Amino acid sequence: MRPLVVTTFVTLDGVMQAPGGPGEDPSRGFSYEGWLVPHFDEVLGEQMNAWFAGAQDFLLGRGTYDIFYASWPKMISDDPVSQGLNFAKKYVASRTRASVEWETAELLEGDVGDAVRALTAEDGGELQVHGSAGLIQTLLREDLVDELRVVVFPVTLGEGKRLFGEGTVPRTWRLSDHKVSPNGVLMTTYQRVGEVETGNFVPE
Repeated sequence: MRPLVVTTFVTLDGVMQAPGGPGEDPSRGFSYEGWLVPHFDEVLGEQMNAWFAGAQDFLLGRGTYDIFYASWPKMISDDPVSQGLNFAKKYVASRTRASVEWETAELLEGDVGDAVRALTAEDGGELQVHGSAGLIQTLLREDLVDELRVVVFPVTLGEGKRLFGEGTVPRTWRLSDHKVSPNGVLMTTYQRVGEVETGNFVPE
């Protein structure tokens, strides 16, 4: 078995839509594309390099695949992010694509949940998900996420696609790592624990 690890950038109010810049995802009239850029700093960059260095393969939604394919083949370097995205295997989940152009990419066939379960049943290192807002909703609904790396930025937007949307399965998560960048970005890692437990503060 290998872990399925989701890394996502979110605002304080949970929005994950189009953090990197104009053109990423203006759907539903979203007007704040690129909201993370002013807060990115060296410490966050180092953490992202460390996380990418641990990836064996990637799992991407169609939109994120299109964004990555349009840029990363033009930025080949020794950087762990560039090395990972350009040369590691990328599995693409899409209902509309018939093929993918990136030499190291492969289109998933059939039901996404079943295909991902087959991938994680193999031996190996991390299968990482980045971006891919719609795909993440499917993975959460199917209870397939083993680890969440949630990078929280000191911004509130009040609109946009959120990390925990409809269909999220109730689960308990354990905080296994955290740090804060000089610009106030909170980098957290959560491991899936299991069912939600409840209690009562009212005296019996």
